[in-house]
Amino acid sequence: MSLRNEINSALKEAMKEKAQLRLSTLRLITAAIKDRDISARAEGVEEGVDDSEILGILGKMTRQRQESAKTYEEAGRLDLSERELSEIQVIEYFLPRQLNSEEIEIEVTKVIDEQGASSIRDMGRVMACLKERFTGQMDFGSVGPIVKRKLSN
Repeated sequence: MSLRNEINSALKEAMKEKAQLRLSTLRLITAAIKDRDISARAEGVEEGVDDSEILGILGKMTRQRQESAKTYEEAGRLDLSERELSEIQVIEYFLPRQLNSEEIEIEVTKVIDEQGASSIRDMGRVMACLKERFTGQMDFGSVGPIVKRKLSN
């Protein structure tokens, strides 16, 4: 089952169960996907976004909510922070398991070896390969410095 169908099924299930938080979060997810579909059509892609792009959307939504939760917590608005954290749990249900730092190091080393990367100029190629293979499993904001460090040695 495609990720899009899985999200739509979960949306229908949340409607039946009257799970308000889950339902509103799933509606936000489908709205973000539809928005990206519209952008893709404007770029000439007819069939809409694929699962890897949906994973990217979900990852972005998770990061946004983490930042919001942190901001709310610093401002003393724990109620809003808790809501953001609850939304993260709903979104993360559709994301693949996140790799830990040790696994990330191993995969980065593997890709660098496969690509024959030897200098910082190869960073773009390495990052593109990692994104292709591990979308939704890695935070590429934190992976970039690791790749840079390994290529600088």
